[in-house]
Amino acid sequence: MSSQVEVRVPDIGDFENVEIVDVVVEVGATVAVEDPLITLETDKASMDVPSTVGGTVARLAVQAGDRVSQGDLVAVVDVSDTAREAAPPTVPEAAAPAASDAPPEPAPAGPAAAVDVRVPDIGDFADVDVIEVHVVPGDVVKFDDPLITLETDKASMDVPSTAAGKVREVAVEPGSKVSQGDLVVTLEAAGTAGEEKPAPTAEAIGQAHDAPPAQAPRTAPAAPTAGGMPPIDEASFATAHAGPSVRKFARELGVDLARVQGNGRKGRITADDVKGFVKQAIAGVDATARPAGPGLPEVPEVDFTRFGAIEVEPLTRVQKISGPRLHASWVNLPHVTQFDEADITALEERRQKLKDRAAKQGARLTPLAFLVVACVHALREFPRFNASLDPAGENLIMKKYFHVGFAADTPNGLVVPVVKDADRKTLLEIARDLADLSAKARDGKLGPTEMQGGCFTISSLGSIGGTAFTPIINAPEVAILGVSRSRMQPVWNGEAFEPRLTLPMSLSYDHRVIDGAEAVRFTRFLADQLADPDGLMLS
Repeated sequence: MSSQVEVRVPDIGDFENVEIVDVVVEVGATVAVEDPLITLETDKASMDVPSTVGGTVARLAVQAGDRVSQGDLVAVVDVSDTAREAAPPTVPEAAAPAASDAPPEPAPAGPAAAVDVRVPDIGDFADVDVIEVHVVPGDVVKFDDPLITLETDKASMDVPSTAAGKVREVAVEPGSKVSQGDLVVTLEAAGTAGEEKPAPTAEAIGQAHDAPPAQAPRTAPAAPTAGGMPPIDEASFATAHAGPSVRKFARELGVDLARVQGNGRKGRITADDVKGFVKQAIAGVDATARPAGPGLPEVPEVDFTRFGAIEVEPLTRVQKISGPRLHASWVNLPHVTQFDEADITALEERRQKLKDRAAKQGARLTPLAFLVVACVHALREFPRFNASLDPAGENLIMKKYFHVGFAADTPNGLVVPVVKDADRKTLLEIARDLADLSAKARDGKLGPTEMQGGCFTISSLGSIGGTAFTPIINAPEVAILGVSRSRMQPVWNGEAFEPRLTLPMSLSYDHRVIDGAEAVRFTRFLADQLADPDGLMLS
């Protein structure tokens, strides 16, 4: 027999009407005890609401963007009688200890056992970078202590311990790549992941958010500047908007979080923000003060309400993510832009003849499809454009694959889907890929892997207009091609002027890798390819 159990929001302290930022499950999903159902976020912290039973989600009572309080219904779960009996009992509110009370008595320890902690379900991500390892063999960890930090193109996440005990072996290191199920650490633990974990309370999260780590750092705080890091102001450090793993990382480096500008969601300070602060300190730049030397000056803060009525419109999620990356590329890469033109008269005539035939085969034949093919030929001819600098800036990583990205304008901001293995596809196959990826981008359904691995990017504004622009390189790529609206203009053929359709091209390149002469040769080669559509298609 089976029955239905309601899962409700547990005690979250004094918080009410807390925003749901993510619904982790869907109707029909199978959940175990303690599997997260939704994620809540307050001004200071985020917390998961776990399932109190194992079974199948029969109904969801909430969705992302809703606001909930203690006792509100989250989901209804179909459970078997045995699963229900095995579920941890819900602690009545009156019996729950206050945050200021003494901690509960630990459960009796059984014989020490080896417990493998593995990468949990991280969605569709695979081969995710390990950017931090928080423990070493011999460390004692508690249930839910962060062990490693993973980072995708879109977010970073901690992998917590599923048991308490002593670290026997660490199976990963910074720079490793892991997927769901990969071993992280082996613990000598008296208990296992099956032990009951109390539902998180706002008080507990507040303590994890505000209190300094109980253990001293394993390494001495770094002193990257001649004068050392500014001393930590404990009061302001405690109120900084950062998670526990970032706080621990900041303390190990001696960084006062109150002086760090957060670029994460809702201004949250990330590990990258702390690293950036340290880099500035190493360079002798005060990240919180206006530089006296040639550093970047701060933009003045202006109270615009002094001059009239205003309306504040938040940036989209995509803009918040892409903005810092574009800024980093512009600041760190020496951009040079080469302007050129291509005669596409014959190409456009051929496209017009073929587009109806292509449509019958399920492909919308746009000029961008021809551009992708031409760029693949140019990347083969000039392999330095299909490369990236290594992190040390001393070696070129020459790529043997040809993945071409294209900038897609969406209601949520600019995204860059990637046509994979463009060198192995026909013109019609590329046209279909462009249409499919563009539709996903507009609907916000692009997967992370569909925006990764690009070698070279095309930013086409021809459908909108313009004559030329300076596109920003999509680092770690070393070049990007911008194209504007084609136009008819008179061209001298040796005897007379004749009308020719010309396409303006703007090639931005990393001057550390590519010099001006090579850039001109690249655009000239590209123009020749576009001027010969028959050769382009036959190749």
